[in-house]
Amino acid sequence: MRLDADYVLPLRWSDDTDLDELTDYLHELVGWMDVTVVDGSPPPLFAAHARAFPRAVRHVAPSSVALGNGKACGVVTGLALAGRESVVIADDDVRHDRATLIALLSDLSDAELVAPQNVFAPAPWHARWDTARSLVNRGFGRDHPGTYAVRRSSLPHGYDMDVLFENLEMERTVRARGGRVRHRLDLYVRRLPPDTRQFLSQRVRQAYDSLAQPVRLCAELALAPAVVVLRRRPGILCLLAAIAVAVAERGRRRQHGAAVYPRTAALWAPLWAAERAVTSWLALALRVKGGVVYAGRRMRRSATPSRVLRRRVAGGRDHA
Repeated sequence: MRLDADYVLPLRWSDDTDLDELTDYLHELVGWMDVTVVDGSPPPLFAAHARAFPRAVRHVAPSSVALGNGKACGVVTGLALAGRESVVIADDDVRHDRATLIALLSDLSDAELVAPQNVFAPAPWHARWDTARSLVNRGFGRDHPGTYAVRRSSLPHGYDMDVLFENLEMERTVRARGGRVRHRLDLYVRRLPPDTRQFLSQRVRQAYDSLAQPVRLCAELALAPAVVVLRRRPGILCLLAAIAVAVAERGRRRQHGAAVYPRTAALWAPLWAAERAVTSWLALALRVKGGVVYAGRRMRRSATPSRVLRRRVAGGRDHA
């Protein structure tokens, strides 16, 4: 039985190393639901994708590439083309199965936006390093995944595409319009890890996301000065490292996470914290210089403050 929902996959590749794997996944997906791939890849790759993808896939170019974040442009284009109220949005490295899709869509009965959690599989060293970030996020609250289920009616005009942290922007826009957002910390969706080069290129960009979360940014900026002040107090530094591990381990164990996250994942938390102690300051410096470069564009804003979005909605000026 087909699912009464659309699947939107924004895509922008510079090479086709993983084309066969993605094509196999799309062959499986089109047996469950309607699929739209919004492809912002260069023309030769776009043409190659059109030949490779299943004929049942709707394969289109984004409608507003020049406006900013390419992924957000792909999502907004896909939402406009979707023929159903329920839509699953997923990055090109997310791998749903039928069970996770059904669980995600069922939660739209009492929410406008539903967010599961991602788990890297396989998990090479750099995926475990990045998993520590996710676990720390879960330890303090929740992590932002690469896939959501959303009601189209909750985003009638899309959302602001000229931001870096497009997932947070989408979530805040739904809330500003009075929508309910549900985070499913117990629903785990597989995600393919990036290669090492891509992982390294993401370090400062991920830190830049914190500029949309002032409290978190201040905490991360405080890490490096704290280490300098405490450099002659190794016992206290070890205690801080142990606290980072404890927070990550709490995140690993929440909502049956210990069954899916590697046992040693929390031990990477001090390394991630050391990374963020440096990259948060680099991100702040880039903000002063005009923004971080992402996919060939300089992005100044991480995300729009919630209070600004609420004022826009109240004034009938929500983003179109």
